[in-house]
Amino acid sequence: MEDIVNKFWAIGGGKGGVGKSVVTVMLGTALAKLGKKVVIVDADLGGSNLHTLVGIRYPAYTMVDFLKKNVLSMDEILLDTPVENMKIICGADDILGVANPKHVQKVKIFNHLKNIDADIILIDLGAGASFTTIDFFLFAPNRIVVLTPQVTSLQNAYGFIKSSLYRALSKEFSKFPEVMDLINRAGFSTQGEKLDSMAKLHEAVRCVDPEDAEKLMSLLNHFNANLVVNMMKDSKEKNISQIVRSVAKNYLGIEIEDFGSIQYDKVLDASINNMAAFLKLDQKSPSHYNFYDIALAIIRKQKAAVLADDAPMALPVGEPAILAQTL
Repeated sequence: MEDIVNKFWAIGGGKGGVGKSVVTVMLGTALAKLGKKVVIVDADLGGSNLHTLVGIRYPAYTMVDFLKKNVLSMDEILLDTPVENMKIICGADDILGVANPKHVQKVKIFNHLKNIDADIILIDLGAGASFTTIDFFLFAPNRIVVLTPQVTSLQNAYGFIKSSLYRALSKEFSKFPEVMDLINRAGFSTQGEKLDSMAKLHEAVRCVDPEDAEKLMSLLNHFNANLVVNMMKDSKEKNISQIVRSVAKNYLGIEIEDFGSIQYDKVLDASINNMAAFLKLDQKSPSHYNFYDIALAIIRKQKAAVLADDAPMALPVGEPAILAQTL
């Protein structure tokens, strides 16, 4: 089970335009070059484009074939890419009803993903923060949130993380109406709402049931997310993720890791329309080593022992002024 847990990485980031798909392809390529058996999965079931980046114009098989039972397993929809050791599962494109799969369909996808023979599986998420996108994000124990130095991207990244956290809380306490009422108040707070921080939510839940408060704290302690700043044009922008990390720690009560940055790359940007050739030629570009650094960080995490940390975490009170001033 530990091997299954460690091989899944979801790559999200809220709205489109931050380069999630390119990051997925380039990161998968770096991991494959480092000797890992990689599968990249297009989890955008309403407007997939990952296959285009690896030079597949018309996929022979997609996730639709799996969901419609045209094939028996996901192994049958694995397609080759220009990169040795890296395969792809293509998403669906504008197929009515597939963009928002039912719960049973999502469970089926998750269960079959676990059986794929791979060292690392990268799941490229769709844009936005729909329940389907967030459920794919939460399915993977390891998560990367891609953002750019733009203010709107910071807002989207924080909003995506917050939505994912509250989705996880809602799933955990779905059968506890009193706690759910508190979670809804905190997650969709209006002006004058007293539950304006995770610390206050935790205290309110503790008054309802101390055991539920412990469950909430455990979920916060184990919530995993890593930030990657993409298209960085200035070295000063390398620390831009600190803003999101600070707000998340002080307001949501979660620790988020800075997982690296990727400099803006004119060579890569110019190659997007013909990325398959770019990958085949194994061209080096300014961002080349940035992707390898992040790939090595993934491998180090994969090898590291998974230790349970049951120590309680102190929750600060209130949303810092930095959110209002900077975002």
